[in-house]
Amino acid sequence: MKLLRTIRLDPSDKFVFERAAEPGEWAVSGAFMFADVDPATLQGKTRTAFRAGFLGVDSLGWSTLVQIVEATAENRAALVETLAQRLLQNFGAPDMQAAQAAADEEVHFSESLCTQPADTLIAVHRTFEDGELHEAFRTLRPRGGPKPLRAFSFLDVEGEDTDPAERVDLVNLVQGERK
Repeated sequence: MKLLRTIRLDPSDKFVFERAAEPGEWAVSGAFMFADVDPATLQGKTRTAFRAGFLGVDSLGWSTLVQIVEATAENRAALVETLAQRLLQNFGAPDMQAAQAAADEEVHFSESLCTQPADTLIAVHRTFEDGELHEAFRTLRPRGGPKPLRAFSFLDVEGEDTDPAERVDLVNLVQGERK
């Protein structure tokens, strides 16, 4: 089983988000955070979180990138439980049963993003078009296979916005978009 963890390659998340997730937190897409918000009214750091943030479940902070990691059934169960608690305490879930169902759905979606090898990085780009929230995901891997990542490594970016002439081993992740 694979899940998502936040990763920080440089300190920029501390500056671009109101609250940055700590490195190594379990993460989910976090799109639900914007369910009752008009994206046209978002500004500054909140707008950045909308456009490009994954939600760290422990801190409710944001991360620009997440990393696919191996996980156990116990890790998954703890993630669902923690997210359910957050949904109940911070987001008005009517009861724990509803919070757990919503948390399980969010974690299930995160799992669906983990089709690439462990240590692959994922970035998100959210837009709001025709009254719908869209999420596009891109994977980033070191050129030439897995190796330790540094803040200024050169990466191959997989997704719809890259120049085909520069692509190496490109594969779309989860057919590119979540609606």
